Amino acid sequence: MSLKIRALTKSPWVFHLCAGGSCNNCDIEILDCLTPRYDVERFGVTLVGSIRHADALLVTGSVTKKTAPLVKQLWEQVPKPCLVIAIGGCACSQGIFKGSYAISPVPLDQIIPVHAYIPGCPPRPEAMIAGIVKALQSLVA
Repeated sequence: MSLKIRALTKSPWVFHLCAGGSCNNCDIEILDCLTPRYDVERFGVTLVGSIRHADALLVTGSVTKKTAPLVKQLWEQVPKPCLVIAIGGCACSQGIFKGSYAISPVPLDQIIPVHAYIPGCPPRPEAMIAGIVKALQSLVA
């Protein structure tokens, strides 16, 4: 099945993955996207509880040394094609935690492929929605 056909046959389902090293503000802003004010579910974007149902991974936080193998394992379990969207400064470039003893020496994009970056500390819900839509459009293009 081609990427184009799969992308057009159903609404995108996203799985939120916190890589471990963060302040959790990005996680709160992702939840804000689901509130009635932004309501991404009206566009069909649904947050799923199982990685095996995801069309996109929303990754927040810097990858820690302990979670690096788990992030890789989760990437191997997700059905392909799947987009990986790094949300926030920590996921994009390890943020303020870069160089910390607990943080992985390699960033997220060297552990799993990243298709879109949404920078900010934390990024606003509008930026997240725009970034997710742009990333999902790459499946159709």
